[in-house]
Amino acid sequence: MAIATQPQLTLDEFLKLPETEPASDFINGEIIQKPMPQGEHSLLQATLCETINSIARSQKIALAFPELRCTFGGASIVPDVSVFRWDRIPKTPSGRIANRFEIHPDWAIEILSSNQRLKKVLSKLLHCSRNGTEIGWLINPEDESVLGIFPGQRLELYEGADKLPILDDIELELTVEQVFGWLSLT
Repeated sequence: MAIATQPQLTLDEFLKLPETEPASDFINGEIIQKPMPQGEHSLLQATLCETINSIARSQKIALAFPELRCTFGGASIVPDVSVFRWDRIPKTPSGRIANRFEIHPDWAIEILSSNQRLKKVLSKLLHCSRNGTEIGWLINPEDESVLGIFPGQRLELYEGADKLPILDDIELELTVEQVFGWLSLT
């Protein structure tokens, strides 16, 4: 008895599908819908973008984007925060920002939600690393840690007062405690 298999979707076919809300990633031939962000996730994401952009954008060093679709290396992903060096930001011939980003981010940040599988989120950051991303962060609010992903699939765990890795040229120092301190409203 033959088992019917679902034909695998191609990247081009995926990109022709309507966008989902929340967004879906396409990696390793699989569509993975991201969970709807909740309070901690949303606050961390917004504060990271604000903090990075307050320094990097004004100096035209880099720009942080929330929920930006990036298509590269045979995948199409939507990191929680994507940071691009200023000179790599895709532009139209007139100099405006392009709508499609068909390159890897220089720094990709994912915030693990309670209903997300660590393996799926980590595989997305490892894909980024294999395709040129300089730094990846996997922020885990549950245990207040940040896993750093670097070229060559090197991983480092950051906790407490550990200083977090930042893209070169961005004059920003953050510790794990500072990042999770943003969640306190007192």
